[in-house]
Amino acid sequence: MIREIWGKECLALADALGESPETAIQIHLLKRGLCRTFISGNPDKFDGVIIQNKFLPGEPMGFGTKPDVIWKLLKFIDGWFCIEVNPQCAKELGKIIEKETGNKVKYYDDIYHRLYKPVKDFKNEYVRQFSMDDLRLIESAPEELSSSCFENTKNLLQEGFAAGAIISGEIVAIAHTSARSEKYADIGVFALAEWRNRGFVTAAASMIARRIQESGQIPVWSTGEDNYASLRVARKLGFEEISKWTYVIYESVVTVAQGPVVSWI
Repeated sequence: MIREIWGKECLALADALGESPETAIQIHLLKRGLCRTFISGNPDKFDGVIIQNKFLPGEPMGFGTKPDVIWKLLKFIDGWFCIEVNPQCAKELGKIIEKETGNKVKYYDDIYHRLYKPVKDFKNEYVRQFSMDDLRLIESAPEELSSSCFENTKNLLQEGFAAGAIISGEIVAIAHTSARSEKYADIGVFALAEWRNRGFVTAAASMIARRIQESGQIPVWSTGEDNYASLRVARKLGFEEISKWTYVIYESVVTVAQGPVVSWI
């Protein structure tokens, strides 16, 4: 039976998924009630799960290796145009989607990294860590610079870390904890197009990774297979690739460097 779950069942599912770089964001969302979750089975023993991020509803994430079950779950999701799944079932899921909808799909890898050794130190004179005093500054920045998987910017600053480059009184690049589970903290980065390739993101991300490590957590970094700028930053900081998951995307959707929707750097 397929059903939507809330509250305590979402917490139970977070425990069942287990902590890993691939589940850090989803656990964050489940524990904070920031997603819609559809399940086949029970939280502690499921055939398939789809978690729809409140902030990126078009890009749900599926867990389980049965493509037919993932497809049945997808029928309950509104507004999706791609889904990230274990590569083990991506191609078969794609075939089902093509057969059932008549639309072609394409595949795009999302590469996960983690940082166990101390982060390499990079500094930039324009980059500093943000505090609650910067709340309005961040909120007034373009949406790409102010978004995260926290309820709002205040929660991000109170419960996570953010740093960025300020030029002429405005934020032009940022790195922050986009999500936190007990063990891991996922780092999100973004720079305005005209301010890229200046070392701002590298310095900001270095600062945030260091804060994460000082807090006792492991930094996590994920990015699209052809986002070479993001991959270079991850390597410079010392991140190591550990896995790949796969987006199954309608071919009509235009993809950019980070993945199906957003190019972060």
